[in-house]
Amino acid sequence: MKTPLETLRHSAAHILAQSVLDLYPGTKLGMGPCTSDGFFYDFDMEHSLNTDDLIAIEKRMQEIIKEKQIFNLFKLSKKEAIEYVNKIGQEYKTEIIEDRDNDEFSFYENGSFVDLCKGPHLENTGQIPAFKLLKVAGAYWKGSEKNKMLQRIYGTAFFDKKELRIYINKLEEAKKRDHRILGKELDLFSISDDIGPGLVLWHPKGARIRHLIEDYWKKEHFKAGYELLYSPHIGREQLWQTSGHLDFYKENMYSSINVDNQNYFLKPMNCPFHIEYYNNKQRSYRELPIRVAELGTVYRYERSGTLHGLLRVRGFTQDDAHIICTPEQLQDEILKTVKFSIQMLNAFGFNKFDVYLATKPEEKFVGDDKRWEKAEDSLKNALETLELPYSVDEGGGAFYGPKIDIKIEDAIGRAWQCSTIQFDFNLPDQFDMSYIANDGTKSRPYMIHRALLGAIERFMGVLIEHFGGKFPLWLAPTQVKILSIADTFSDYCKTVETTLKEQEFRTEIDISSDKIGYKIRNGIMQKIPYLAIIGQKEVETNSVSVRSRDNGDLGTMSLTEFDEMLKKEMANNSF
Repeated sequence: MKTPLETLRHSAAHILAQSVLDLYPGTKLGMGPCTSDGFFYDFDMEHSLNTDDLIAIEKRMQEIIKEKQIFNLFKLSKKEAIEYVNKIGQEYKTEIIEDRDNDEFSFYENGSFVDLCKGPHLENTGQIPAFKLLKVAGAYWKGSEKNKMLQRIYGTAFFDKKELRIYINKLEEAKKRDHRILGKELDLFSISDDIGPGLVLWHPKGARIRHLIEDYWKKEHFKAGYELLYSPHIGREQLWQTSGHLDFYKENMYSSINVDNQNYFLKPMNCPFHIEYYNNKQRSYRELPIRVAELGTVYRYERSGTLHGLLRVRGFTQDDAHIICTPEQLQDEILKTVKFSIQMLNAFGFNKFDVYLATKPEEKFVGDDKRWEKAEDSLKNALETLELPYSVDEGGGAFYGPKIDIKIEDAIGRAWQCSTIQFDFNLPDQFDMSYIANDGTKSRPYMIHRALLGAIERFMGVLIEHFGGKFPLWLAPTQVKILSIADTFSDYCKTVETTLKEQEFRTEIDISSDKIGYKIRNGIMQKIPYLAIIGQKEVETNSVSVRSRDNGDLGTMSLTEFDEMLKKEMANNSF
């Protein structure tokens, strides 16, 4: 059932398609659904659309809206529907109808325009008060690279013009924060065709940030009672057969490598390796819970059209962990895991969350009802104990277990999927995991799969956009840049650099012959938290003139004062 806003946007998509047909007769229509924040429609046409075309299409849409055309529903049998869309020359619609088992198909008509559609729609076109076409992009028919590339027009619509303006402003702000642009400007990473699409090359500054994230991650995991694992990047075919990946996930895996007449596959997940560690000996209830974690790099095939900077890649490092425990330990382990997830996200400046509890699907699930009930109760109780508001996604769990998903809200209000706490009833059975219970019997443990940050690459992309490249002091790849006003002050600049490095601050130095104004502008463009400017006065007084990225000119201070200020900010992890 569509919400009123979804109905509005779906109606706007029809008006978009109608306008394109009016302006470019002979255009073939693909699909035109509403999305979480707007709508799109795909077109097969000879004309190559550009930004100027969107202006003309918007003008025609406004005319249709003013006409207040009524949306009328009519239905046809499958045979009649095929005959009808063939008659009007819309073969993509024919394919949609032929692919479906329906006996009857619904169409909506407004003015001279008719489209295959389940609806619902507004009463008339005049009920769309605010809309905007946003961009043109390419999109394969049905999302498959084997099919023809169509032209996709994206747009959005709201019931209120103010809401539309707010949304457009957010899009403009998002453009400024685009991690792909900032990643290049700040020299953090690159993705090149020579290496391969979706494969990230970390530059020194990006690698430094990643190291800081991973170092914090490891320290906190050791504190929380986890042990770290390192697993291979490939595994034998039999491993992936047992896990079920070759039966259900092979299209996302890379082709096998033949070694000594044995087939190996690049790993798409770390789970089977962690289970192999657990299974390397018979376990006792006295050893449980076992918590193992890994920053494990995995490889998954993603269609080229879906790749997007760091946010959608083909090789990425997952902050994976598995908790293996008894039924009696389950509630406590889930509570600790949810608290740990929130702690980790808070450390990186995320304090607003949307939490979802996904429950057992109605059909096609593994594990008995009792285990599902106990798992779901443990997830629910943890959220309620911590007083975390959440929504229930009824039937939204994977076939192998229920889960909690945590979406974080960034600085401009966008939601990003991040932490997942997922039960798995499938792999323990597939790999015959067991432990000896206190009554001497063999029992199946509960296994919880969790990722707190998700993929490190994707989390980095989110961080870059959240901070707009202005990383807090503790995460900044360069914390202080030392700038000389003239060559004669180079020696003192080097002394300041040595002093700060001895205190483990990350510094750069610029003692080039460039003018100081240029050096300062460059430091500002690089979004470095602090610039330490050195001239005659600073040399004579053993001080530095400090410019803050966030607070402007802080004046002159002694090296000791500067050092104490930096340490205090680091201790507070100020965001």
